[in-house]
Amino acid sequence: MNTTALATEAATGPVLLDALTNLTNRADHVITRLRETVFAPGVEKVVDTRFPISKAAEMVGRTPEAIRQAEAEGRLPPPRMTESGRREGYSLAEVNAMRDLFGTRPRRAEGDPPIVLAVQNFKGGVGKSTLTCHIAQYLALKGYRVAIIDCDSQASSTTVFGFNPDIDIDDDHTLLPFFWHGGEATLDYAIRPTGWAGIDLIPANLGLYQAEYEAAARMKGRPDLLDRLRNGIAGIADRYDVVLLDPPPALGMISLAVLRAANALLIPTPPSTVDFASTAHFLRMIVDTVGLLDQYGLAKNGYEFLRVVATKVDEAKSAHIQIREMMAAVFGSDMLSNSLLDSAEIDNANVQLRTVYEVAGGGRVHERCRNNLDRLNSEIEILIRKAWPSHRAELRRLGVG
Repeated sequence: MNTTALATEAATGPVLLDALTNLTNRADHVITRLRETVFAPGVEKVVDTRFPISKAAEMVGRTPEAIRQAEAEGRLPPPRMTESGRREGYSLAEVNAMRDLFGTRPRRAEGDPPIVLAVQNFKGGVGKSTLTCHIAQYLALKGYRVAIIDCDSQASSTTVFGFNPDIDIDDDHTLLPFFWHGGEATLDYAIRPTGWAGIDLIPANLGLYQAEYEAAARMKGRPDLLDRLRNGIAGIADRYDVVLLDPPPALGMISLAVLRAANALLIPTPPSTVDFASTAHFLRMIVDTVGLLDQYGLAKNGYEFLRVVATKVDEAKSAHIQIREMMAAVFGSDMLSNSLLDSAEIDNANVQLRTVYEVAGGGRVHERCRNNLDRLNSEIEILIRKAWPSHRAELRRLGVG
């Protein structure tokens, strides 16, 4: 069937299964070609961002001279050099090795709780996965150990981190077996490294949607099963500083399990009346759901922090500014002061199945976008560190405690 025939059929009559199959095959072909263009050879995405010694020193919190001396003394491996004898720069893994050597890696202490942060709103298209991936990569650049659990069958986070959900990810490698009756006992089976040093991923694919039915079928008379995900995360969380949850944009069993598992919550909300209303309904659902679960003896301990964050904000649009100001007036200190700005840089990175942190910049637009992301993620980082008792004295010293 050619394109003209398909368009005619769509316009004049019902779309038959063979037409849908044709559309699916063509879409898969484009995704495959895009993957071959964007990603390095091999199954997994390679992130080979390298930092000059001045930037590495800034990230480590030491001087370039201290790094050179450690290399000369053999405490650090010799740097990679070009044929002309210049340093090639350092990978993030090498920067983290420097941080470990100098004791400047900002991890949580043993007694600090791992932060299980859900980026959640029941409405789609609010920037949930975009926010999740950029938070994860910002924290990794800072040296934190991060895990992302993709709980959404649309698998946006999985795709951004270099995996084709339809080809690279089997159902058995998602959360689905964990929700099966008699399935996996822990989450260890699903954890895989990504191209980013310090970030692990539990991926998703379309088959994960079956978990909704499985969880619903098993839930009858067993509300305690909503805590299965929380218990699974507790079994792996000691390896990480932050666990990020990217849930589906719907009120279902998985979304409820995410709300139960998280001990911190970000609610992305674009500056529109519809999205503001959706967030208000979302907050009401949380209150009602928590109250209902309390009746079944499933009291929620609460969140280390809960913040609304304005997303997709175009500061050139007066309506966006007005609605964001209204949101700030309503939510007060429960709203982040920084917003995720609408930017062509984010859109351009998405086209390449990447994030802004993975795209080489240089222009003013890229710098502005990167600075916005850094300010927003720094605010989130401070909230995370405030939840760790071992960090509070340092935060007070810096005037942000």
